[in-house]
Amino acid sequence: MTIDTPVPLRETLVGIDPYGAPEIAGVVRLNVNENPYAPSPALRAELMRAVQNGLSEINRYPDRDATALRSALAGYLGGGLRVDQIWAANGSNEVITHLLLAFGGPGRTVATLTPTYSMYPQYARDTMTHFLTWPREPDFTVSIETVEGLRDAHQVDILMIAAPNNPTGTATPLAVIDAICGLSDWLVVVDEAYQEFTEEPSDSATALLAKHRNLVVVRTMSKAFAFAGARLGYLAADPGVVEACRIVRLPYHLSATTQALALAAIENAAEPLAHVAALRETCQATQVWLRSLGLDVPASETNFALFGPFTDRHTIWAALLDRGILVREVGPVGYLRVSMGTPDEMVLFRQALVAVLDQTPMKEIT
Repeated sequence: MTIDTPVPLRETLVGIDPYGAPEIAGVVRLNVNENPYAPSPALRAELMRAVQNGLSEINRYPDRDATALRSALAGYLGGGLRVDQIWAANGSNEVITHLLLAFGGPGRTVATLTPTYSMYPQYARDTMTHFLTWPREPDFTVSIETVEGLRDAHQVDILMIAAPNNPTGTATPLAVIDAICGLSDWLVVVDEAYQEFTEEPSDSATALLAKHRNLVVVRTMSKAFAFAGARLGYLAADPGVVEACRIVRLPYHLSATTQALALAAIENAAEPLAHVAALRETCQATQVWLRSLGLDVPASETNFALFGPFTDRHTIWAALLDRGILVREVGPVGYLRVSMGTPDEMVLFRQALVAVLDQTPMKEIT
């Protein structure tokens, strides 16, 4: 992409396209891992009440450290976490950017294990942090031996691990994360955006925080809380990490409205978490069904599934879109990713995929 600017663009941004997935109206959107269940009228009323209560002081700046919200998030995570171990920002994107602003930058390196979340290199680029990748195991898992290889080959300051991984959905056992934290003095950032969808949501890396000061666990409310439009991410870490994030955050970075909405959502968590349980079951059933079609499907503990491989995945993607189903071209070459939708949406997805595969020459399916 070439853009016309009145002064020269920063060199590392020349020719770069903005991040984003296709946004297409009038189709079944199963491409960006959203929670498909909108809040009920009762929950919407609670959210509106929370915002309305804050309007009387909307002329004032919000709590710049979001203390009440961080306290509620600590209570949600449990495990005796304190408010000084929690940080919150506008989505996990901003949370991770804060981490790289504080601990990355020129002369420092952030590494990740691929294939993984496609935004990680952008966080590094925007904070002028050197970015490098190291391959996961062939089945997309993370082994201690793999990470030892990375450590021995490179000087790494920050290690990013998506667990469960995006786009493969692969889980990483706590024992592996525990060992990785002890392999080096690097900052280990475990991105648990999909933790609530796992078989055992309580098996979070937050349980290791008391043991490892160099561990950071990142979460989001976008997925499990069906809160993508509100933009709220957070982390749990050593208080020193939180203080570092406070240094680099912009003043009043979380609006009063965002804080009020997030507090109300946490207080009414039972509704979205019930939908999480349904989506978990849908995801497991969908993986079984996809495999019954002869497709390769990595084991996923998220609200999405990767499937393929296809000789020309774009042809399959376009054929699904022609039938009103939008999935994502992402991850390993040849694979597509489908997010879990409502029961009706998943029926439409199944019907469309069967029709597409029936009409696709075998040479297009590897």
